[in-house]
Amino acid sequence: MSELNIFQAELENNEHCEAIRRLLNEYALEPLEGGTGLAPEVLSGLIPGLREQSSVLVLLASLEADIVGIAVCLWGVSTFAARPALNIHDLAVSGACRGRGIGTALIAEVERRAREKGCSRVTLEVRAENGNARSLYTHCGFEGAAQEVPAGVTLFCAKYL
Repeated sequence: MSELNIFQAELENNEHCEAIRRLLNEYALEPLEGGTGLAPEVLSGLIPGLREQSSVLVLLASLEADIVGIAVCLWGVSTFAARPALNIHDLAVSGACRGRGIGTALIAEVERRAREKGCSRVTLEVRAENGNARSLYTHCGFEGAAQEVPAGVTLFCAKYL
């Protein structure tokens, strides 16, 4: 496999911002996400919206010079643990690059950063119909991703640290 690099996006870096828009739009073009892509006003407001959030962490994955994966995460707090928590809001890998360990590497970096901050858990949500993502999350140790549920259900999954 080509050299994989996971790094934090710089929201003032034009190349990073373009990659964020491109990857999230590609994700929104998936049939499970509606298949229409992001509306022009969403694409134009995406980076300013991310910049306004003090609790956002955006990680990018690159193979050689191409940015091919993204994890958009939000820092929060677990009131029951009285410790920080990290939620993976979006995780996407370009279609041509799937099955190469990029999603696993992004999740591992999210987990590393969560542990570094003393988080009690990493959480995410996944649609019941998204079998590939559910398999990935189960493989990465998230509880709840393997549940048998009817179509149309969104699962809340957690990996306790």
